[in-house]
Amino acid sequence: MSRAAGKAGNLRDKLDGNELDLSLSDLSEIPVRDLAALPKATVLDLSCNKLTALPGDFCSLTHIVRLDLSKNQLLQLPSEFGRLVNLQHLDLLQNRLKALPVTFAQLKSLKWLDLKDNPLNLALAKAAGDCLDEKQCKECAQMVLQYMKVVQAEQEQDLQRKLLEEQALKQKREAEQRQKEDREREQRRKQKAQQKARKRRDYDALQAAQQEMKKKKDTEPSDNHKIPPKPAQKQKPRQRSRLGVVMRMILLVVILLLGGIVACRYTQLQRQSMCTSVNAVYEETVRTLRSCHVLESIVQLASRQ
Repeated sequence: MSRAAGKAGNLRDKLDGNELDLSLSDLSEIPVRDLAALPKATVLDLSCNKLTALPGDFCSLTHIVRLDLSKNQLLQLPSEFGRLVNLQHLDLLQNRLKALPVTFAQLKSLKWLDLKDNPLNLALAKAAGDCLDEKQCKECAQMVLQYMKVVQAEQEQDLQRKLLEEQALKQKREAEQRQKEDREREQRRKQKAQQKARKRRDYDALQAAQQEMKKKKDTEPSDNHKIPPKPAQKQKPRQRSRLGVVMRMILLVVILLLGGIVACRYTQLQRQSMCTSVNAVYEETVRTLRSCHVLESIVQLASRQ
């Protein structure tokens, strides 16, 4: 058994029918587990103790119909207090309550309520009234329930508004994120397009350069073939060949003439007529060559060589 239950003694011994009286027991904590083991105890008196708060699991005692928490030091009720759906009578006289949990509006079975001598906020105190007699305490229960329903509705509206605002903010952030991603995607697309265009320009320039080089290589042999040879280099073999023929002819004539002259000397008388004829031929040949300026040309060509 818990320490609080030890102070309260044996709970079953205190149970009288459906009433369990734990008042004036110097309790600072509530023996929830022991109370849960007594589902017949639908009327629970915890007045005149040292309770400052109710544990959350206290709200699991849904079998309670009448609850007296007067003359304690409660600062607040648990947020799950609305789970006590069978509660009809609630006494909270002389505590330190300033407000009630929103779930208080769920106590649809509540018929009697006393909130006197609590530092309630103005709106709640106005709804609670004086509660000086049975009738006023019943009216207090009705008015407080109505007031708490309004508070609950306002909180639900606030919650709904916050949810909508959060949803709108989330959608706005998502839209901004999408726009940012779209801008980044568009920027990347433009960068890729620029890179592609630059690569294409470089590729076209390279292809043009290669084609130009190939064209130059293709045209170089034909250009060399078309270049006319230098007159001196090309004409030298021809001039030499012509000069050789003429010189050979002249040498042949000279040799013939010299041979004739020599023969004439040995055959002075016998062949005098022949020598005369040869000399005449020689002179005639020299005259002819000089008249045609052939000999001078041959001599000039020979001097150039």
